[in-house]
Amino acid sequence: MTAFGSGAVQQGDRRCLVEIRSVNHRYRDIVVRLPRNQQVLEEGFRAIISSRISRGRVEASFQTEMGQDAASYDLELNLPLADAYLKAFRQLADHAGLDQEMRLETLIQMKDILAVKPEPEDVNDLREGFDAALSMALDALDEMRIKEGNAILDDFVKRLDRLEGFVDAVHTRAPQLPEIYRKRLTEKVGELLNGMEVDPARLAQEVGFLAERSDITEEIIRIRSHLNQFREYLSIDDPVGRRLDFLIQEMNREVNTLGTKASDTGISQIVVEMKAELEKLREQVQNVE
Repeated sequence: MTAFGSGAVQQGDRRCLVEIRSVNHRYRDIVVRLPRNQQVLEEGFRAIISSRISRGRVEASFQTEMGQDAASYDLELNLPLADAYLKAFRQLADHAGLDQEMRLETLIQMKDILAVKPEPEDVNDLREGFDAALSMALDALDEMRIKEGNAILDDFVKRLDRLEGFVDAVHTRAPQLPEIYRKRLTEKVGELLNGMEVDPARLAQEVGFLAERSDITEEIIRIRSHLNQFREYLSIDDPVGRRLDFLIQEMNREVNTLGTKASDTGISQIVVEMKAELEKLREQVQNVE
């Protein structure tokens, strides 16, 4: 789910900073951003994040800030290159017949004469500072995720209640279906026979066949079972996002079958509402680990 956390730890003149963001993702995708000379620490940080987050895209940024009095860089003079520049300059002056000396400020501006070399950092010290800052960032991230999770839980409960209400409505209408089929079949046969008498036994047989083929009892039972499982998963502490996603797929399949088998306008309208609720549930489940 979408959340943000940050942490900072002071180590002498150096400050270790960590920012971590998480967004919805079907699987776990962890991106760690470190300066090039610190990338040896990446796998350790990735493992720490993986131990706290099981689903979602996570981006973690690590950086250090040095105090104003700290000398974090050194300058290195490339004397061989400077000599080469001077030699080339003198050759050019002799060739052109010019009598001109190269000034120091001109030479110092030539490419690669001065190399900026960062002072070596103690990786173990960095790891200690970053570990502490990462722990703070993950705690802040969890706090935000818990708040959002409680809101999502309330939304789940509301939508599950609505789905159960729709299932009750279908269950109430289901016993009326044989009579609806009988009337519909009688009208169609009457139109085809053009007023001729309909064999009651034959009609009853066809109505029974339609009622058996259109029986939605199993679908109703399975949908209720899936709804109960969904509620049970909401009460456990383990990551359940993928299991909830699977249940929604199964419920959607049962609802589609229910609408096809019932062949009834009233139930078809309820099915449309159920599919809309399931789609909203599916979107919210992407926020759940």
